Amino acid sequence: MSVKPEAASALFAGPFALATLSAPEGPAFPALVTPDSQVIDLRTALSDAALTMRGVLEGWDAVLPQLTVLADAAGPVRGALADFRVHAPVEPRQVFQSGANYRQHVIDLHVAHRAPGDERPEAQRRAEAAEIMDRRAAEDLPYVFIGLPSAITGPYDDVALPAWAEKPDWELELAAVIGRPAHQVSAEEALDHVAGYTIANDLTDRATVFRRDMPQIGTDWLRSKNAPGFTPLGPWIVPTASVGDTGDLRLTLKLNGETMQDESTKDMIFDVARLVSYASQTARLLPGDLVLTGSPAGNGMHWGRLLRDGDLMDAAITGLGAQRTRCVAEVTR
Repeated sequence: MSVKPEAASALFAGPFALATLSAPEGPAFPALVTPDSQVIDLRTALSDAALTMRGVLEGWDAVLPQLTVLADAAGPVRGALADFRVHAPVEPRQVFQSGANYRQHVIDLHVAHRAPGDERPEAQRRAEAAEIMDRRAAEDLPYVFIGLPSAITGPYDDVALPAWAEKPDWELELAAVIGRPAHQVSAEEALDHVAGYTIANDLTDRATVFRRDMPQIGTDWLRSKNAPGFTPLGPWIVPTASVGDTGDLRLTLKLNGETMQDESTKDMIFDVARLVSYASQTARLLPGDLVLTGSPAGNGMHWGRLLRDGDLMDAAITGLGAQRTRCVAEVTR
């Protein structure tokens, strides 16, 4: 049973946000949501019965001015937000995920993942991690890998914890949503290709991050991050103009009401523009694609408390609203 969103989660920066919604027993549709929680069906407003959120983003340059007019005119309103189910705001073709991008978070993980036989004091291992982070920043080397769209779920849906996941953890992240194709763009050009931002919680099973049987191979992101529902997304896409500077947004995640993550994007090693640019040097980023920007300090490994059946996560980012997801144990057959 999915968690019912609270009214406060509808708040976002700017005159409107975008969402993918559905009425009871009805198909999902792209919507414009106003700050007073009114819903405008973009299929009707833009005269395209087959329109999806990805379609909105594919025509972003032409559609954005129309969305602004619709928000100002407050119509045609289909109903109130409370009458609809909120899905993940977009179905991306590609998900680009940045790892090790918050300085303090990486230092904490470095300390938590003590290698067998490493008896050095914590202070020494923290200093080593800090040196690694500073070197990465100086050498301008982001770390980006690929996630699966099938891991995405809605912002209020339950998250099934697989029976094999021994150490499931949370990772609240700012996600950039691509609105214009981007290939080999510079950091100075990159934000011109971002339509807006949303919230992602990039769940990770810490026990399967590293291939202990093949340490020379390194990380196993397929196993550790891509179970169905391991990426709660949304609720909204908030346009870039409404978010403004992403260099100082507050990310907060609470577990059963207790604050676990509470950090600013100031702690990011590489900013959004640099990450989008970096990913585009190899791949062609497409409208609707996501670029996740990493997670700040305060994950479960740091606290010594991993996710379990019945846990409730409340996650919020400045100006982007909030998501609420409950963890449930996977039903095995």
